[in-house]
Amino acid sequence: MKRTIFEDEHEALRETARQFLQRECAPYTEEWTRAGQVDRIAFKKAGDAGLLGFNIPEEYGGGGAMDDFRFNAVVVEEFAKFDGAAPGLSLQNDVVAPYFVHLADDEQKKRWMPGIATGETILAVAMTEPGAGSDLAGIKTSAKLEGDHYVLNGNKTFISSGINSDLVVVVCRTNPDPEAGHKAFSLLVVERGMEGFERGRKLDKMGLKAQDTAELHFNDVRVPAENLLGQEGMGFYHLMQNLPSERLSIGIGAIAGARAIFDETLQYTKDRKAFGRPIGTFQANRFTLAEMATELDIAEVYIDRCLQGVLDGELNAVDASKNKWWCTELAKRVIDSCLQLHGGYGYMNEYRVARAYTDARIQTIFGGTTEIMKDIVGKSLGV
Repeated sequence: MKRTIFEDEHEALRETARQFLQRECAPYTEEWTRAGQVDRIAFKKAGDAGLLGFNIPEEYGGGGAMDDFRFNAVVVEEFAKFDGAAPGLSLQNDVVAPYFVHLADDEQKKRWMPGIATGETILAVAMTEPGAGSDLAGIKTSAKLEGDHYVLNGNKTFISSGINSDLVVVVCRTNPDPEAGHKAFSLLVVERGMEGFERGRKLDKMGLKAQDTAELHFNDVRVPAENLLGQEGMGFYHLMQNLPSERLSIGIGAIAGARAIFDETLQYTKDRKAFGRPIGTFQANRFTLAEMATELDIAEVYIDRCLQGVLDGELNAVDASKNKWWCTELAKRVIDSCLQLHGGYGYMNEYRVARAYTDARIQTIFGGTTEIMKDIVGKSLGV
């Protein structure tokens, strides 16, 4: 069935994304993979192409489409389908930029948003610590207000765009009182070049080799008080407000990527022969293909319903959690089955399915693990 959620303007952006990937990313895939990071000029070129900032107000150089997540979705889908290295636009558009759109004051918007919209300013968000992952209450990174500056100390890990980033939204503890609970945390924007801000190791991951993921260290970093994003003590609640769109984005990318691998595998099962006939004609394989095709269709229907929910202002944390855990777990199963259908060739990195197998594995972990997602859904049921 034809998907009806997207309109002509969204499909035009989809075509722009496809052309950008082939023109500006495909020729550099091997180079960026070896380097372990995408050249930052790719972000600027993405901005020039209109793939960044469409959810930023026009007065700051953006596209003004703050309430239409369908633009985000088509970019996520095309980047997920792409077989190669590319800049992490989902992190920029879907995860971090909304904090600036919804929380920044007028002065901060004038200072930061134009660069975010053009891709000249690369964003990151630093939540996870060596001893605190999904449990944000375990965060130890602290910031103490001294005069007109916060003094920031702590360590973060698994930070996407940790090397390339120019602005890092740091989740930190501004109230040391253990009784403060969720009101102990705030968001501070740390800028490239601040004294005491150091980039640690570029981490060696099993997949997504071209996406720079790093450790960050903050040693008595003096962050101006005007770099407080949102309200002091409300950082946890600011995070919770933005997580649904991040989780929806992850689910969208998971299914789009799995769909691309399925399509390639389907063709492979038509071309590859065993015992004198295409392997797809064997009943066991045909049933596997039928199951994958059906489940991918069903997942897309739920994704489109969630996108409509965003447009209608209805999407909540529970819906996004359902989307995130189901779509990422399905993508993991689909890609695993596709690899199996490729036989020994599926284990070779020269085949896309092998690379997709390791790239996709993180999706059930980042943005909130499957177990955390199920717990959120379970609590909503009153159990």
